[in-house]
Amino acid sequence: MRLHGLKYALTAAALLSCGIAMIGAQSRGATTGKPDPRVGLKAGVRDAGQAIRNLELVSSLGKPAGFFNPETPLGNAIQPERPEPPAAASQPVAPPTVPAYDPKSANRLDFNNTDLAFDGHRMFMGNYHGFNVYDIEESKDPKVIASVVCPGGQGDVSVYKNLLFMSVEQVRGRLDCGTQGHETAVSNERFRGVRIFDITDIKKPRQIAAVQSCRGSHTHTLVPDAKDPSNIYVYGSGTGPVRSGDELSGCSDKEPQDDHNTALFSIDVIKVPLAKPEDAKIVNRPRIFADPNSGNIAGLWMGGTHGEGTQTTSMTNQCHDITVFPQLGLAAGACSGNGILLDVSDPEHPSRLDQVLDKNFAYWHSATFNNDGSKVIFTDEWGGGSRPRCRAIDPITWGADAIFDIVDKKLKFAGYYKMPAVQSDQENCVAHNGSLVPVPGRDIMVQAWYQGGISVFDFTEASKPQEIAFFDRGPLDAKQLFLGGYWSAYWFNGQIYASEIARGLDIFKLKPSEFLSQNEITAATLAHADTFNPQQQMRVRWPATAVVGRAYLDQLARSNALPAARANEVRSALDRADNLAPKSARGAESASQLDTLASQLEGQSPAAAADKARVKALAALLKSRATALR
Repeated sequence: MRLHGLKYALTAAALLSCGIAMIGAQSRGATTGKPDPRVGLKAGVRDAGQAIRNLELVSSLGKPAGFFNPETPLGNAIQPERPEPPAAASQPVAPPTVPAYDPKSANRLDFNNTDLAFDGHRMFMGNYHGFNVYDIEESKDPKVIASVVCPGGQGDVSVYKNLLFMSVEQVRGRLDCGTQGHETAVSNERFRGVRIFDITDIKKPRQIAAVQSCRGSHTHTLVPDAKDPSNIYVYGSGTGPVRSGDELSGCSDKEPQDDHNTALFSIDVIKVPLAKPEDAKIVNRPRIFADPNSGNIAGLWMGGTHGEGTQTTSMTNQCHDITVFPQLGLAAGACSGNGILLDVSDPEHPSRLDQVLDKNFAYWHSATFNNDGSKVIFTDEWGGGSRPRCRAIDPITWGADAIFDIVDKKLKFAGYYKMPAVQSDQENCVAHNGSLVPVPGRDIMVQAWYQGGISVFDFTEASKPQEIAFFDRGPLDAKQLFLGGYWSAYWFNGQIYASEIARGLDIFKLKPSEFLSQNEITAATLAHADTFNPQQQMRVRWPATAVVGRAYLDQLARSNALPAARANEVRSALDRADNLAPKSARGAESASQLDTLASQLEGQSPAAAADKARVKALAALLKSRATALR
């Protein structure tokens, strides 16, 4: 999130007349033809109107004491923005001017909830004021078990074994986690970078390292290396102004032509020795935006519009999020003006494989792969997260998701998705953080849209994404815009956990519907994970159980890709096998039937690629079940 986001590039009238192309995007509004229940919900903090479909709200929990100001629990209202004329096409956008240091403004406390990480029955919620630890073993009754006050924003967190990592970017951050901030622009007590806590005693987290960086850490990414298990790597993404070289040696905010060692146009690679994490340090600042031919480190988008009626896109001199898929050696970087694909097989030296532009994107914010790494979703945080960008006048392809296929390690655009319900001027709304819902045979994502709520959608067919569930509340206030809504929404071991910026924590579970069967939901719960971190994906594998097979059958039935008689045969065979003991006479007979059905399925050739993959997976599952019975 960028609290001081891009200003509105076009007036409302211009937006209505610019004729944005709608290729690969869903249309605005509910697919049922009925009014969307999310539109026009009553405002309120604890008594706001709610709209929910195909989800169950399991529990809600407010912020703990000390993580909100009782006098102004919502913070300060966000002032209306002033429309500005668009920048000239191909004209670089000048970086924002850094104002003179104002201690009162710089040291103001913020209490926004931010990102989530999970380890077993523990959930960690970041906050601009520190972080909280929750016991989530009972999803109907989550409990705060530890609170750490350590201001500095954003406070995004991740966990690895007994270590917790936290991003700090604001200039009020202190080495000692104090709340007093700093009276001067340069301070040897200031901290901006990545903090490391020892959480061996979960009720008493202890800071053991603080890795300083020139731009601080807006977000960070944990990158394990299977070839180097004694270390964990951290990619630090800083989006703030570069600090003075008088405060941290070597920091420079000059342009590349004036200083080739500028702190711009790079990321930070931090190496953390697991046996001695207090020795963590930056070991590389790779120039992942460089032109491979000229060597110019400012080799990607230089800011500006893409022509008449297009978005004003930020200059690519930073990454906001970098999502790694270690098992594939890939990462997707959402890097302000570009989406990039990286080779991270050597975590200390990431290298760029491909890059893309999108004339509808203002600021490339985050990325999510599908489970086999053949697709990636990039999000556009148009307006910085603090502005209403889901109104009727807002283009459906702006502030949205862009879905790309990955073919031979190249990115190919496939479609757009945007939460379809119209929101009000009092609701900050744009695409934000989410994760896969691990339903075998499908690509499904749950995603936060700030005060636009959460949306669960299927992008298996990337050019035709479809919403399948949602939850939304009315605005925090009926007359003014206050920053709120969902920062992130993640699936973890059968539940959806959502970090609400102003209200606290919500936990959901999926309900079966015409779009998603109970078998599919149950199969998703079998994909158990010990940990979950933002910006890090691990490949999901499902056990060869009958319910996973039934999930495939439900999908094939939904698309009419398998004859009903054959589907019934397979379903009956799976039911029968469930009740048989291995190495029994009846078990051997059932195994033979399963093998025969698997061979018959292999002879099927559905038209759709997704159905072909489901048939193949189902046949492999039947063979695995047969082997287990013998």
